[in-house]
Amino acid sequence: MAIRLYKAYTPGTRNRTVSTFSEITKNQPEKKLLKSKQCSNGRNNRGVITSRHRGGSHKKLYRVIDFKRNKLGITGQVKSIEYDPNRNARIALIHYNDGEKKYILHPRSLDISNTIISSENAPIEVGNSLPLNNIPLGTAVHNIEIKPGKGGQIVRAAGTYAQIVAKEGDWVTLKLPSSEVRTINKKCYATIGQVGNIDASNITIGKAGRNRWLGKRPKVRGVVMNPIDHPHGGGEGRSPIGKTHPVTPWGKPALGQKTRKKSKYSNKYILRRRK
Repeated sequence: MAIRLYKAYTPGTRNRTVSTFSEITKNQPEKKLLKSKQCSNGRNNRGVITSRHRGGSHKKLYRVIDFKRNKLGITGQVKSIEYDPNRNARIALIHYNDGEKKYILHPRSLDISNTIISSENAPIEVGNSLPLNNIPLGTAVHNIEIKPGKGGQIVRAAGTYAQIVAKEGDWVTLKLPSSEVRTINKKCYATIGQVGNIDASNITIGKAGRNRWLGKRPKVRGVVMNPIDHPHGGGEGRSPIGKTHPVTPWGKPALGQKTRKKSKYSNKYILRRRK
């Protein structure tokens, strides 16, 4: 993937960058792998806003992705690489030998007409899926299961990968993209390679309207609000927040405060916390 720059012919294009989409080979998605997607706009079942600053995105359809990779022993061929509006990674359309078609996350350097397979004894090649116990140490993997058979849940964003650093008993130790080191059951499946579209993090939005296309509404700083609207509000002119530490609109600590539950069940699997 490469990034395309704009000439500064308007304020919105002065710092704007977009993907060249050079790896995309097909413009129309597979119809049988589409589902309708209704945006909640940050509201719960009672219509109350529970997540602020959401709403107004471009209408889109959901592409059904095969995160489980449970077609064991059946070879598939990459037919196309497509854009997915629901994620920053690209997706690849796979035609399996039994006639079924499925989408998977597109790994870096997986090209058209390449073959992939999901099996316990699959070769260590990009795009293949196999249990963590059968993958050599130091291998880069993505789309990793946390519970056997549930499907990949972590390391799915563009450009990410985890590294296998140790094996002991029924557990495999992984170093995640966040620098966290944790153990996962050796029966969990993972896909070989790094997720593609590695330059996704280098794209500059460039203008507020582009965020609106993505469903992100404007945010207002608490210090410019009135005291009734935010704990940081009030004061004459440009004044500080008036507190020792920043807080949320509801008075809870913000900006650096750890929010993970201390009694969470998975804490025992984490060997080193993320920074």
